[in-house]
Amino acid sequence: MSTPFVLSLLLVIDALLLSFQISELSISYDETTLLNGALSPLQLLIKASFLIFGQNDFALRFPMIFMHILSALLLYNISKEYLKIERNRLWLLLVFILLPGVMSSAIVVNKAGFILFGLLLFVYLYKRFSPRIYYPILIFYMLIEGNFVYLFMALSLFGLYTKNRNLFLLNVILTALSLLLYGIDMHGSPKGYFLDSLGLYAAIFTPIVFVYLFYVLYRRYLTKDLDILWFIATTALLLSLLLSFRQKIAIEYFAPYVILSLPLVAQTFEHSYRVRLNQFRKTYKLIFALSLAFLALNSSVVFLNKYLYLVLKQPKKHFTYKMHVAKELAKELKGRGIECVNTNKKMGQRLEFYGVTKCNNYILQENYLNTSDVNNVTISYKNRIVYSANVTNININ
Repeated sequence: MSTPFVLSLLLVIDALLLSFQISELSISYDETTLLNGALSPLQLLIKASFLIFGQNDFALRFPMIFMHILSALLLYNISKEYLKIERNRLWLLLVFILLPGVMSSAIVVNKAGFILFGLLLFVYLYKRFSPRIYYPILIFYMLIEGNFVYLFMALSLFGLYTKNRNLFLLNVILTALSLLLYGIDMHGSPKGYFLDSLGLYAAIFTPIVFVYLFYVLYRRYLTKDLDILWFIATTALLLSLLLSFRQKIAIEYFAPYVILSLPLVAQTFEHSYRVRLNQFRKTYKLIFALSLAFLALNSSVVFLNKYLYLVLKQPKKHFTYKMHVAKELAKELKGRGIECVNTNKKMGQRLEFYGVTKCNNYILQENYLNTSDVNNVTISYKNRIVYSANVTNININ
């Protein structure tokens, strides 16, 4: 099969699997906060999608899936400079698609997917075009999103290292302006979040991939084999770990930067594999096979996550519980002729997305899976009750 065909097939399957997953999820409270909060580029994208497709789950998540597919294409094109064998670029793309952090950013409405797309777009433009193209992009990034400040920091160091005076000065200025406009949240005293951050990175990349990634970045530092991807990924990784000594960091703002190191990881792995004789390649084949197996397993858990309720004693311990229940609950309430309720803030905002507004005619109160009340409403997955609440009709007359 030709490379373009395999590439297209991978992306189509990826998009279809993510699209099928949309029906399994409800809007989360964090997503409603993003939609109803301060104006942002991502909020505008989602609302533009609503104008085209209407206010529904597909319109909510379509921009994230679309940016994810574009990000995959950008990564594939960037990797051409690092991987000369087309087959290896496709393997890299498959690893990228299967990474738990990438899969999450492809369907959950948060800034991670937006930042990842922005970073890959900049790197692609940097490698293909002149500063007249990518300098305005950097200025645009500074104006629209504060979390690109780590990119400006990395490019300042990269400009200093490569003696690129214009790149250095521009990004020093952009860093200062970003800190002035948005700041960096630094608070608290050391609380041991360093190990937590390492654990989150291991979850985002899977342990094998993250350990090898860390090794590649360190090895390239020792050999002085440093390029723009190394500076972006390493600066964000070290800064996130440094900040984690003082506070619990929002890992989703740093992980997209570290993901940019994947072409470096693939290049190092390819070189280490090819310079060895066949009899000494078994270890590398085993490492790669185990990595793909873990990635495939993680992907299966994500796509079949509702089956986990069958083994969890407490449904709320489920890792995606905050993205379940609301859609089914709204449907159940509407089926009873209830179009508005008074409930807690988080559930209230989620229900409002599905057309169940706030009023004082009915009170919806969770009752911790007590299903004996006749006014009870329950939500079940795979024949397991995961949510139960009482709906009380208040006679306001």
